[in-house]
Amino acid sequence: MKKEFVTNNRKKVFKRMMNDSVLVLFNGHAPYKRGDEKYMFSPDRNFYYVTGIDRENEIVLFTKTETTESVTLYIERDNGYLAKWVGANITPEEATAESGITDISYTDKFRSDIAETVFKNNIKHIYVDLEDRDWDAAETESLKFAYEFRKKFPAVDMIDAYQFFAGLRIIKEDYELDLMRKAIKITTDGIAEMMKNAHANMYEYEIEAYFDYVLTKNGVRDKAFKTIAASGKRGTILHYSDNHALAEDGDLILIDAGAQVDWYNGDISRTFPVNGKFTPLQKQIYDIVLSGQQKVIDTIKPGIRFSRLNEVLKEHYFEELKKIGLVETPEDVAKYYYHGVSHYLGAETHDIGRYGDRILEPGMVLTVEPGLYIEEYSIGIRIEDDALVTDNGCEILSEGFMKTTDEIEAFMAGGK
Repeated sequence: MKKEFVTNNRKKVFKRMMNDSVLVLFNGHAPYKRGDEKYMFSPDRNFYYVTGIDRENEIVLFTKTETTESVTLYIERDNGYLAKWVGANITPEEATAESGITDISYTDKFRSDIAETVFKNNIKHIYVDLEDRDWDAAETESLKFAYEFRKKFPAVDMIDAYQFFAGLRIIKEDYELDLMRKAIKITTDGIAEMMKNAHANMYEYEIEAYFDYVLTKNGVRDKAFKTIAASGKRGTILHYSDNHALAEDGDLILIDAGAQVDWYNGDISRTFPVNGKFTPLQKQIYDIVLSGQQKVIDTIKPGIRFSRLNEVLKEHYFEELKKIGLVETPEDVAKYYYHGVSHYLGAETHDIGRYGDRILEPGMVLTVEPGLYIEEYSIGIRIEDDALVTDNGCEILSEGFMKTTDEIEAFMAGGK
């Protein structure tokens, strides 16, 4: 199934490439953490999208002319004795079996090969992933190659492959959706385990440990992102993930968590009282967030502007928060709600693609995550589910997972 998926993706790539062009993708490598220990390797998602291989230090080269289309996968040579220490490098036969690519070469030949390809085929365009979100971030292998290539071949037009792949990956195939459903189910099971075992005067990391147990039991190698388990006032900090404080009696705890299955992600948030019972004020604020989420979900359908989703939520918040005296003008809402209600989800938690006035299409997967953060009340609430845009509306991929105050209280009281 995976080989068919990536083979079809390569066909999509060729359809978008111009004639007399090449496309180069690097799979990257894990940086060193300390001494000879490395961080866990996470493959470049565009590389994985067209190869299905998650080994370090590999390169793939697409070449398209008026008469030919070819793909070459470059792998590392046999690592000999080192295999006893770190495992054997992938063999050409294994690489072909995983990816369906039959033209296999070695990374030490890549630069001479691409120089020959450019010269012999009179290549006019090269696609390279130039994504660079942070001015101070370390340069990626792809960016380093782009500088090197431009010096060697200044006449070849360079095109950013980021938008190229954003257009492909934003619409999910059934294979991807199957993996995401698995990741979401494991995520909701993990959050339920946290709720089941939570009680007052536990440390946030103790509650988080129940989520980690469920992921490990299900063979999950990595999380979609660092788990947020933020109790009390810490729930008003959007990306709080220290998880080292004591969750006291009467606190809400905001959980934002995700499992990752074969590099595809779930992203779910729930907020619950650590003692199992919402106060009247907590319930009132929670219900404002929950009804706002439903309004956004009801808005999702093909043809709607992505930005409209956030507008719907802010309009709802203004009406409801004005009733209880927290705001006087629409601009006041920003004091208590200061992020967007959705982002794309897929092989990356904040998946590839631009927003702006993007129009929703069937096959897109979005998070729906309204929140309210009222520091003076020590209340931080976020409720998040994952939605697949369908032909007529949307399907909630986390449908059925408890989120009303009654459901949460009943579950935590043992009425599972």
